[in-house]
Amino acid sequence: MLLGVTQTAETPAEIPAQAPRPRRPGSRIHRAWFVAAVTFVTIIGAAAFASLPGLLIDPLHTEFDWSRGEIGFAVSVNLALYGLTAPFAAALMDRFGIRRVVAVALTVIATGSALTVVMTAAWQMVLYWGVLVGLGTGSMALAFAATVTDRWFVARRGLVTGILTAAGASGQLVFLPLLSWLVANHGWRPAAVTVSMSALVVVPFVWLLLRDHPADVGLPAYGSEEFKPKPPPVTGAARRAVTVLFKAARTGPFWLLAGTFAICGASTNGLVKTHFIPAAHDHGMQITTAASLLAVIGVFDIIGTIASGWFTDRFDARRLLAVYYALRGVSLLFLPMLLVQGGADVRPPMLFFIVFYGLDWVATVPPTIALCREYYGADSAIVFGWVLASHQVGAGVVAFAGGMVRDVTGSYDMVWYGSGALCAAAALMALLIRSRARTAPVSAP
Repeated sequence: MLLGVTQTAETPAEIPAQAPRPRRPGSRIHRAWFVAAVTFVTIIGAAAFASLPGLLIDPLHTEFDWSRGEIGFAVSVNLALYGLTAPFAAALMDRFGIRRVVAVALTVIATGSALTVVMTAAWQMVLYWGVLVGLGTGSMALAFAATVTDRWFVARRGLVTGILTAAGASGQLVFLPLLSWLVANHGWRPAAVTVSMSALVVVPFVWLLLRDHPADVGLPAYGSEEFKPKPPPVTGAARRAVTVLFKAARTGPFWLLAGTFAICGASTNGLVKTHFIPAAHDHGMQITTAASLLAVIGVFDIIGTIASGWFTDRFDARRLLAVYYALRGVSLLFLPMLLVQGGADVRPPMLFFIVFYGLDWVATVPPTIALCREYYGADSAIVFGWVLASHQVGAGVVAFAGGMVRDVTGSYDMVWYGSGALCAAAALMALLIRSRARTAPVSAP
């Protein structure tokens, strides 16, 4: 049984699959690596949306006189829907195929981002950026990477998960300097159009090059000698996602993984990605400079996430999570002091924070996926989708709370300290996950 796919009692004639294709003696590169490459490029193309919210807070506040809390609420809706859509997206990929779901999701992202150009009221930002872009990005999310990895790879799963997770950081690296330059020199609308176009450009690559399953090209998954026919489409995607949630929710590891990942989202997407740029601007730093620092975080995020995937193949995922969260919490406790001391300048201590924090940004993803796979077997992709939902709900809460705290106190300091304390709690929670899987895999009927 492949991960994320429920087997049903079908006769072989009812299962469409191409006959196994023998590997040619000179063929050294498995097709799975080309699929992973297309997935990587797709995630990069869709990553522009994640680079924009932090750049929009000050321009929208200045142009429309919207409070930071109102803008933060739109971002929080985006982040929450991103997460809540993810488990249904994993099930939809089982029903309709990866290629169709991702192509439609990219089109929805492009539409929502383009419509923000004509918005005049805060509720329109909630609808366009919060709802449309949130639903589109959630339909891909990390469930996309998890599903591709589970279907196409048996060996090197941790490494490939790390590489695909790092694609989001690569997109941040590509787009943040460009978008910050556009916002600073031409306003926020050209930046929104750029996000829309970047999502549309990737659609043809997805449709022409991505394949749903190794059986589509007559090959076994990478690292396996056994050819497995393509399973039939799984009906009842929404029911299956909810059923898997209820079964997973009866197990302790699910709540510990969901809790730690909620804190992960709160301390990354909700806090740093959304509020670092306006917080640095409060202390005199130029928006383009602060955006460049976030892009540097993206550089080291790539290194850290790929390394984390390599570590996950070799070490206890629970201990890795504990170390990652503890180090992240310590770094956040020092950030308010670094912002005050640095002011408009970028000093060595701030650069050290950027490098250190970047290495830890989403290093938590490979071990979290590995633990979902260990405990929940064939339903691990959908279970991870629900764990990811908690990640984004945590991010959404802090994105909104951070804006409110800034409106009320005039500073982000309380948010930095609070997130540092939460990371310490996440480290302890990771150590509470049982050392070996005693939970029976949950499987939807």
